[in-house]
Amino acid sequence: MPKGYWVSVYRTISDPEKLAAYNELAGPAVKAAGGRTFVRGGRVVAHDAGIAERTILVEFDSFEQAVAAHESAAYQEALAALSDGVERDFRIVEGID
Repeated sequence: MPKGYWVSVYRTISDPEKLAAYNELAGPAVKAAGGRTFVRGGRVVAHDAGIAERTILVEFDSFEQAVAAHESAAYQEALAALSDGVERDFRIVEGID
């Protein structure tokens, strides 16, 4: 069964305090849902139309698990804390088997 991934690239961070509040809630919510964070920030080299800003990669055992984690009450609470503190491109994608 193919794995599921969250891929998130931050275009701008306008409120670092909201991002910090989100991080406090999102980390435990992701872990409780079975997510494993492989990339969180760090160095980025962007090509083409890429943006060299904060990038996150989280792996789940399945695409369905990744979707369910995003829809969970715990993660929705984290999103409420983040609010308009950032602009990001967030995708849930299915890996290849």
